[in-house]
Formats: sequence, C-alpha cells, structure tokens
Amino acid sequence: MREPIVVLANAGSGKKSGERIEHMIEPLRKAGLTPEVRLIRKGAQIPEAARKARADGFATVIAAGGDGTICGIASELAGSGIAMGILPLGTFNFFARSLGLDNDPETAARQLLTGTEVVVSAGEVNGKLFLNNASLGLYPALLEQREAAYARWGRSRLAAYWSALRTLATYDRPSRMRVTLDGVAQDRRSPMVFIAQNAYQLEGYGMQEGVDLIRDGKLAVYIAPPLRRWQLLGFALRMATRMARPYRDFTLVGATEVQIETRKRRRTVARDGEREKMAAPFAFRRLPQALTVIVPQPPAEA
Repeated sequence: MREPIVVLANAGSGKKSGERIEHMIEPLRKAGLTPEVRLIRKGAQIPEAARKARADGFATVIAAGGDGTICGIASELAGSGIAMGILPLGTFNFFARSLGLDNDPETAARQLLTGTEVVVSAGEVNGKLFLNNASLGLYPALLEQREAAYARWGRSRLAAYWSALRTLATYDRPSRMRVTLDGVAQDRRSPMVFIAQNAYQLEGYGMQEGVDLIRDGKLAVYIAPPLRRWQLLGFALRMATRMARPYRDFTLVGATEVQIETRKRRRTVARDGEREKMAAPFAFRRLPQALTVIVPQPPAEA
C-alpha cells in the first residue's frame, strides 16, 4: 500500500467514533504504516473531505463507510491515479463485496495490507459518479422510506425490507418517459428505470443476463412494466424470490449511453443508495477505467 495514507471515515456522531476507527485500522499500524484518520461528521462534508485529501497529496485514500460514502469519495478520486481502499461500514456494502473484501472492517484492513491495485469502471449520471447502480422513479422512493425506517428502528435489513413493502403498497402510477439507448429512442410508461454497472448485486439476485451485459462493457438497463399497485407487489415478490426474468417481467437492454426525458423537469435520482434532485434530461454513461482500487489477493490454491 502506497504512503502517505489517509482514512476518511463517515463516523457520524458519538464520542467513541474515533476510537472505533482506530481499532479498525490497527492492523495497518501494526504493519508499520502511519495512516492519518479524518472523521467526517456529516454526509454533506464527504466530497470536500475527499477533495482535500486529493489536494494534500495522499497516495492512498481509505474510505470507511457504506456504499453512499464510498461513492462520494470515489467521485472525487476518479481519474486521479490515487489508490482507494475500502473499510465497509454500511448495511449492504455491495461495492466492497464486489471487490472481494470481507464485511468485517478489521478483516478488510488486513486484506488491504497485502492487496493489489486494479482499475475498475464506473457509471455516471449528469456528471455524477456511481459504482453500483443509479435509478429514476420508484427506487428513489424506496430509499426515502428506508431512511425513515432506519431513523425509527435502526439500520437493519429487516427495516429495509419492511420499508420497501410500505412504499409498494402506496405507489401511485407509472411515468411517461422517452428512453434513448445508444441513440435509439423509444417512448415508455414505467414506474422505474434501474441502471446497473456492477455485476455483484445482480449476481445475488440470479440476474445472469444483466451480469453478461456488464461483463461485455455495457450498462444493464432494467425498465419495469407499467404496473398498477396490486401488480407491483407481485412483481416485487418475484424479484425478492429471484423468480423475475427479463423479457417476461421487465425489459432489459445493454447500452453504454442512456438518456431519459420525463415531463417533470426535476426528479430524484438514486446513486448507490443516496438520493439527489437532478434536472432533466438524465444522461447516463459508462466510464471505463475510472477508478484505482485496492483488492485482496486471491486465495492460494490448495
């Protein structure tokens, strides 16, 4: 791992947050490295913290947080050649797990010690980076309800699934949109467009067709059918039980550039679990070789 090293940790509030991070990075210190720890108390401070780390000349930036935190830091490091390590602290940790990192942050720190640097692709929507997926429509609403459930019951997968059911039960109607895929336009009515650039999450749901598109260097574009409320609950159940299939339950298309136009001039876009208002049209594209990351060494063969 190249020095100098900084750890940018989305610690939130709490007097012991600094002690917690120090415990996680103890393997680095025991190995003789001297990482500097910078705690980030508010999510809105993540981009500025990453920009400062870049300006301060760090060769390695370790992002400690969930997918949203990692995406925010990666957005500022893309194209810089700075190596990014990850200590997973989120609920799902899709990007960290896609790199082969353990869900336990202290174990992940040990993996970084012997890891190697690789260059990975990313996605972009209206100039904003995403590492796993981005979406319009129903999915951002699901995230909003999930955050409300977390605030009430704490961060857990059970709270996430319960909030999803509540959102689906109160869903109103699909939206009219024009979707242009690599220059070919089509008019659609859909409650949601979901665009994946990382195969890991799709593999977990058995969506091999989308995985194949991503491995071919494309974005996997999922367009849900124009379902009403009661139909959408059945659709969600098929997705959750891994029974949904492309060309039967939803449209799946591979593309390197996607543009979506809607009647509303501003809509909420979700990127790696975070929500943000953006202005139409919504332009998505794949960015090959966007980011340098540290991945674990493959296990030795028996």
